[in-house]
Amino acid sequence: MSRKTVAILDYGSGNLHSAQRAVERVGAAVTVTADPAVALSADGLLVPGVGAYEACMAGLRGIRGERIIGKRLAGGRPVFGICVGMQVLFDRGVEFGVETEGCGEWPGTVERLQAKILPHMGWNTVEAPADTRLFAGLDADTRFYFVHSYAVQRWELGESDVLKAPELTWTDHGGRFISAIENGPLTATQFHPEKSGDAGAQLLENWVSSL
Repeated sequence: MSRKTVAILDYGSGNLHSAQRAVERVGAAVTVTADPAVALSADGLLVPGVGAYEACMAGLRGIRGERIIGKRLAGGRPVFGICVGMQVLFDRGVEFGVETEGCGEWPGTVERLQAKILPHMGWNTVEAPADTRLFAGLDADTRFYFVHSYAVQRWELGESDVLKAPELTWTDHGGRFISAIENGPLTATQFHPEKSGDAGAQLLENWVSSL
């Protein structure tokens, strides 16, 4: 059986090569690309992201990345956002008083965490749903690596708004925030699976096996 293909979207943000190594480690054939044709044709698209929301959105729009994401999702083709790559999937981000429009795949606003110590940097546990496919095979006390000061702290879609309610995973750091979402073909994590050792590898393997 041929290996699953994963395109990592290169829009000037994210730990592209560490993400590439992590996805290759779990058996996928990986291409780092800004080419829309390649990004659209792969079995899975991974959208990384590090830094400020506004800068990431500028880079994404520079290669029409929001259109690539939208086209894939319209066709039911999997997309996985990591860290700011997750945040830009929401309607907007607010940093230092600047509001930036996001991709709008989910309603919601990325805002500063209400924690005494920021950034939220290091290992933390997550509260995943019991039947989640993404976290299959991982214990409830498994820790993942986070580095961020902003997150989505409220889910603004009710079950009546979608055909199948998304599976939401939460984490606490000065208050609860969404740390992972599984919503049909669209998956995202606020933490970095590519920096989360064996646990992150298991999670990425779960995603790749679903492609």
